[in-house]
Amino acid sequence: MLTKENTVIGFIGIGVMGKSMAGHLLNAGYPLVVYSRTKEKAADLLEMGAIWAETPRIVAEKASVIFTMVGYPTDVEEVYFGEHGLIHYGKPGSYFIDMTTSAPSLAVKIYEEANKRGIQAIDAPVSGGDVGAKEAKLSIMVGGEEAAFAAIRPILEYLGTNIVYQGKPGAGQHTKMCNQIAIASNMIGVCEAVVYAEKAGLNPENVLKSITAGAAGSWSLSNLAPRMLNGNFEPGFYIKHFIKDMKIALDEAEQMEMKVPGLALAKSLYDQLVEQGEENSGTQALYKYWLG
Repeated sequence: MLTKENTVIGFIGIGVMGKSMAGHLLNAGYPLVVYSRTKEKAADLLEMGAIWAETPRIVAEKASVIFTMVGYPTDVEEVYFGEHGLIHYGKPGSYFIDMTTSAPSLAVKIYEEANKRGIQAIDAPVSGGDVGAKEAKLSIMVGGEEAAFAAIRPILEYLGTNIVYQGKPGAGQHTKMCNQIAIASNMIGVCEAVVYAEKAGLNPENVLKSITAGAAGSWSLSNLAPRMLNGNFEPGFYIKHFIKDMKIALDEAEQMEMKVPGLALAKSLYDQLVEQGEENSGTQALYKYWLG
C-alpha cells in the first residue's frame, strides 16, 4: 500500500498546469522530487520543500511514484526512453503516470517496456486547464492495469475530482482524444456566439448569463468566453499544445477510417493563428480570428 511514509513522489514537467499539480502533492504531505528543463519554473516548489533533480534519471532513482506532464510526444519519448530516461533507471515496483496528452501508441509502448522491468505504467491525461489544476478539480482519464489504477487512485484524488478508469493501456489517451475533439468544434461555436452577440449590439456579458445556464452551456463557454471579452489571451492551455492534440486525434481518426470535419476545421483555424504568431496564446485566442 502506498502511504505518505513510504512513498516519494517525483514530478517531471513544471509548466502552467504541472506546477499547481505538483504543489497539491507537496501540500498533501508527500516528499516531492521535481525536474523541469527550466529550473526557475520550479523555484516556488523548491521554496516549499521540494527536492530538485538534475535529470529524470535522478527522479527515477529517488521516487517510487513518478508523474510526467510535459509538452509533446517527443518530450515524453525523451523523458522515458532517453539517455537519462525513466524506463532505464526506474526501480521495480515503481509507478509511472504520464499525464501528458500524447499518442495512445506511445502509452502502450511505455507500458510494455515498463512492465518488462517490473514497473507499472499508466496513461492518465487530464482536462480542466489551468483552473482545474489550481483548484485540484481536474478530470483524469486512466488507461493501464486496473490494479495499478486502484493503487494510485488515492494520490490522483489530490489532483482531480472526476477520475475514471477507461481500460487497457492507451485507453486514457484515446479518451482524451474524445475530449479534444469535442472541445475543438465547441470552441468555434463559443467564438461565433460571442462575436454574433457583439455585432447584434447585445451586451455579451448578459448573453453569457443566459446561455451558459441553458442547453448551450459548456466549460469553454463559462470559463473562456469571459476571458475573450476581457482581452485576456494568456494561456490556461497553449494553442501550440492544442494543435499537437488535434494532430494526434486526426491521425488516430484516419487510422480508424473516420471522418472528423469539425476537428479538421478547428485545426485549420488554429493553424492560421500560429501563422500570426499566436502559438503561445491560450486557446481562447481563437476569438481573434473574427477580429480581422
